Amino acid sequence: MPIVVSQLGHTLVHLADSVIVGHFAGTVQLAAVSLVNSLFMLILVLGLGISYGLTPLVAQENGRKNFDECGKLLSNSLIINILMSILLYIFVHFGTLLAIDHIGQSPEVVAYAKPYLGYLAISIVPLMIFQTFKQFAEGLGFTKQAMFVSIWGNLLNVILGIIFVKGMFGIEPMGVKGVGLSTLIDRTLMAIVMSIYVLRSKYFAAYTRSFRLGLIDKVRSLKIAKIGAPVALQYSFEISAFSGAAILIGTIGAVEQAAHQVAINLASVTYMMASGIASAATIKTGNNFGKKNFTDLRKSAIASYHVILMFMCATALLFILANNILPYIYTEDMAVINIAAHLLIIAGFFQLFDGTQVVGLGVLRGIGDVNIPTLITFIAYWVIGIPLGYLLGIVLGLGVDGIWYGLTFGLLTASTLLFIRFQKKTRVLIA
Repeated sequence: MPIVVSQLGHTLVHLADSVIVGHFAGTVQLAAVSLVNSLFMLILVLGLGISYGLTPLVAQENGRKNFDECGKLLSNSLIINILMSILLYIFVHFGTLLAIDHIGQSPEVVAYAKPYLGYLAISIVPLMIFQTFKQFAEGLGFTKQAMFVSIWGNLLNVILGIIFVKGMFGIEPMGVKGVGLSTLIDRTLMAIVMSIYVLRSKYFAAYTRSFRLGLIDKVRSLKIAKIGAPVALQYSFEISAFSGAAILIGTIGAVEQAAHQVAINLASVTYMMASGIASAATIKTGNNFGKKNFTDLRKSAIASYHVILMFMCATALLFILANNILPYIYTEDMAVINIAAHLLIIAGFFQLFDGTQVVGLGVLRGIGDVNIPTLITFIAYWVIGIPLGYLLGIVLGLGVDGIWYGLTFGLLTASTLLFIRFQKKTRVLIA
């Protein structure tokens, strides 16, 4: 549960941005948030995926009681993640900010989107530093600390966001740019607090003795990259499919794009909670893998599937039963609310597939199986999901609904193939 809450923190930042802008800045600026979040989520999950390469390795070494190796892995991961964050910032600044003018979006929406995206791009650097220490602590089973940092960070983000957007205490109203600035401040403070905690706490003293800032070596870096890079691709294939869907929907209209943002933002909240359960599955799987306890490994993995099925059934019912109420969290524009309410019914159905596929990825990551799952995610989202969504939504004229049907079928494909892969790999280990 602590991992679920801390994972949820990443999405709650964007949820808070959407809610604040939707209520205090209007539909056009909410559409700008939708566009930016759709593009930035791809950048975010690339970074998160790379950082996840540390967790199963630390869990495995901890299972073997190899504490010094854990500290050396932390040193290498920190440098890799900082370098990755700088590359991602450069990509956004010199790539996305220039390309955003040429993807068929409303000029008014693009004008609001650019400064917001600029702030989010800078925030990726402190976010990756926070992620390094978070994944290290969670890999060792210390899960509550990142949760508390995430909770306080999100509260600060909401308070600063409202102050900047509305223009309180003598500050000029900043509109959508204000939530970008509040997010940057929030992530910087979270990085400082989490790094100080891990490096100063007595709980990590045995693990951080071998930590050296600037210590990097080829062997450990490759071990982290061999897990982190495929995981980054796995997340990016799924999130980029949803980003691609947002761009397709943006060609239909700003109201449809704002409605998509409302529905996908709510769905991304439950997805990040499912991702937290998947991270817990990775840690338990990695720990049992390090101990060579393969029977418990399989049992804990199956338990993770049971937990995610129960959780996603509950959220699916919430989306379906409260589909006309939940959009009011974001906006009072009835045109947006009516479309979003319909999309939430579809989201209710794909909850189960979304949850089980991310847990499948988490379990397989724990045993170091990342390459075939990466191929599965590519096929599911970009060979099946997006082309089917384009066919149904644009070619056959089903609009937003058709694009979402395609995404749902992509999630179903990923979920099924990853479960088959999990069954095969764990039975081979036990044998």
